[in-house]
Amino acid sequence: MRQDVSKAGGLVPLFGNGGWEAVIGLEIHVQLNTRTKMFCGCRVTFGEPPNTHVCPVCLGHPGVLPVINEKAVEYATRIALALECRIAEHTIFHRKNYFYPDLPKAYQISQYDLPLGVGGHLDVELEDGTLLPVGITRVHLEEDAGKLIHAGGASGRIDGADYSLVDFNRGGTPLVEIVTEPDIKSPEQARAFLMQLRNLVRQLGVSDVNMEEGSLRCDANVSVRRPEEPFGTKTELKNMNSFRFLHHGLEAEIERQIALLEAGESVVQETVHFDPVTGRVFTLRGKEEAHDYRYFPEPDLPPLELSREYVERIRASLPELPAARKERLIRQYGLSSKEAAILAADRPLADYFEAVAQATGEPRLSANWVLGDLSGYLNARGLDVEACPVTASALAELLGLVLEGTLSGKMAKEVFEAMAASGKCARDIVAERGLGQISDVAQLEAVVARVVEANPGPAEEYRQGRERVLGFFVGQVMKETGGQANPQLVNDLLRKHLGTAAKA
Repeated sequence: MRQDVSKAGGLVPLFGNGGWEAVIGLEIHVQLNTRTKMFCGCRVTFGEPPNTHVCPVCLGHPGVLPVINEKAVEYATRIALALECRIAEHTIFHRKNYFYPDLPKAYQISQYDLPLGVGGHLDVELEDGTLLPVGITRVHLEEDAGKLIHAGGASGRIDGADYSLVDFNRGGTPLVEIVTEPDIKSPEQARAFLMQLRNLVRQLGVSDVNMEEGSLRCDANVSVRRPEEPFGTKTELKNMNSFRFLHHGLEAEIERQIALLEAGESVVQETVHFDPVTGRVFTLRGKEEAHDYRYFPEPDLPPLELSREYVERIRASLPELPAARKERLIRQYGLSSKEAAILAADRPLADYFEAVAQATGEPRLSANWVLGDLSGYLNARGLDVEACPVTASALAELLGLVLEGTLSGKMAKEVFEAMAASGKCARDIVAERGLGQISDVAQLEAVVARVVEANPGPAEEYRQGRERVLGFFVGQVMKETGGQANPQLVNDLLRKHLGTAAKA
């Protein structure tokens, strides 16, 4: 597979000798972390015994009346505003009619031609630092379906299961669907978009966006064409629940379509599934069009009217979003674009860094430690920064000892590990272990004088211009001081003494 640079700045795979281009649009479903479901009072849960959080409303019993969850509307509006969508002042819910075992009513309450938000965008930073503008077609509210569990057969895979079970606990959970324009040209770009969207939604505080638990799910509409040709026939790749799954699923479907076209066959518009175990794409069903769902207005729900005051109140409550924070971190602390992007994507880590930088007054040293030693410690143990035993104030105290010359960088790493293991503060550990750096000039001058006097041969070599011999003397001083001498001060004193010896 060859790669080329797209007009948007990303890497676009060119498949086969003809140079095929992928055209990808994503449909992302975000499960909102409201306390109750979208249209009833059942509690939203995960991992509870099957079918224990259900009621006549979410099970679709005759005669029941749904009620709109106000918090879900607020959360959906937050997402739409963060994606710079226009918010509809008037919208209604529709019934999307289809039969599937996980849909007890045989219809899903959703929004159709009057979505909550339209016309937004998300600028995605690619690996090469360029921005890919991805248009947001719509953001709308709907209810989730139940969960099918495919059992028996070939390791529980859909195409090899002996039977399926359904758990309706998830049915009725508030969902926000985010639909993109077909602006994505490669699996790499799709993965980058989804990762950055997940970071954005998480920082809004409206969902945990845990792909393993299904609170963030992604479908992709995929077609291929040669550059400058019209869009080809698209397929829908369903239910990709990890970034790796999305990447590999898109690769497999793109390659499948290209193989069909190069063999003189046609791509059929259909819904397909990617099996990550076999790497095979197979048909689920024919692709539905809007008319297949027989949308009609939900008769049991009133129109949803969002006043301008309501929308502006929610807009004012939004946190600093990742793109804005990245620019501020660069401007305020002098960080590189890459450093700022890493921090802005992880709100707790960025908060930690800013607390350390403000306490020390040294953003460069603080960034090196937070993105280096601290992140390495967290990654090795699978911890989030909120669970780190070394608080921001404790790390700032440690770095203060480095800045005042009490600890060398090497000593500080040792102290950090001890802090993380014991929970003790840096000064206590330094005192207990006698790790303080020797920065007393008189004390070190005496050591340096003895070392120079005891090594006349290397001293003569230095005087003859062999600068690297200085490292030998530094090592001797460190050995005599147990590694606690201030390295910079040792270098300065050695140059002074060796120079004096030369003049003598």
